[in-house]
Amino acid sequence: MGSMSIWHWLIVLLIVVVVFGTKKLTNAGSDLGSAVKNFKKSMHEGEDEAGKQSKPADAINGEARTVPPTDASSTADNKASSEHKV
Repeated sequence: MGSMSIWHWLIVLLIVVVVFGTKKLTNAGSDLGSAVKNFKKSMHEGEDEAGKQSKPADAINGEARTVPPTDASSTADNKASSEHKV
């Protein structure tokens, strides 16, 4: 009783078709498909715009310079150790 068999799904599908009709279901399906298509298109456009905006500012002859990330604790330790050396 806990699992849904194929017969349960067919009865549910038949009830949905009777209640809404095939024309409304076809229109709803095409509307949903066009909404998903437009969503995907806007996502790709957003990625293209983000790629254009994220060009590196320190580009020399078309090559970007990379700077290794700094750790805040290591710079604080280096500063503290340099103060003690003086």
